[in-house]
Amino acid sequence: MVVQYDTTNQQRYGYVFTNPKGDTVTRLDTAKYYICFSDTIQYFAIVGIRNKTGWWAIDKNEKPLFQVFNTSSGEPSPDELREGMIRIVDDNGRVGFANYKGEIVIKPQFEAASSFYKGKAIIGRQCHRVLWCCEGENEDKHYIIDCKQAGYINTKGEIRKIGDYTFEQIQKEIGWKSDFDD
Repeated sequence: MVVQYDTTNQQRYGYVFTNPKGDTVTRLDTAKYYICFSDTIQYFAIVGIRNKTGWWAIDKNEKPLFQVFNTSSGEPSPDELREGMIRIVDDNGRVGFANYKGEIVIKPQFEAASSFYKGKAIIGRQCHRVLWCCEGENEDKHYIIDCKQAGYINTKGEIRKIGDYTFEQIQKEIGWKSDFDD
């Protein structure tokens, strides 16, 4: 399905999901949703729901499926599918994964987790946020996650290694790359 949106912000239904024939499947009411990040929808769309924090995956019937991990502190940056998986979070900020169909396949349980690369995701334990940039009162603040332990999991959520390692050590060991690496 394709998502069409009203750029004038004057329509009640700011986002409309249409099938390949152009028929309307679902309309998202701007009184309920303030943004839709998805330009196409197969199984779910990522939206901002008024009066709820974070980003949410909803199905074509507008049923909330899970909260989507935000990749950048202080900016609207919902995670994206990578290797058919997307990071999700629970109310306590623990990270898990859902598949491309919107099914939760690894329940939220990790303090920190990277996206998958070649079937492996880096995880962290005993983590805390560290201010990375911009200490001024009126400046945007950016944080990184620092973990005392790191390891990795497979696509079933099985911990393959965890211990007193750094993210970089695990990254090098398993050959993990981000979307931004060459």
